[in-house]
Amino acid sequence: MMLEPSIDALQEKINSKYTLVTLSARRARQMQETKSYLVEKPKSNKYVGIALEEIQNEKLTFSRDEE
Repeated sequence: MMLEPSIDALQEKINSKYTLVTLSARRARQMQETKSYLVEKPKSNKYVGIALEEIQNEKLTFSRDEE
């Protein structure tokens, strides 16, 4: 079974797997509460999958704060 979007494609957007997991988990919890998505007609029916689609489509981004 292939995951979509692929981890390789996602790592082109965010190069840290830890950051990918953390960001998608936080976004999934947010979607669970708000029921609003940043992508139209998501392919996934799970919140984490939808969050990963948002990252792939550059609707959900991450910026590291420099101190």
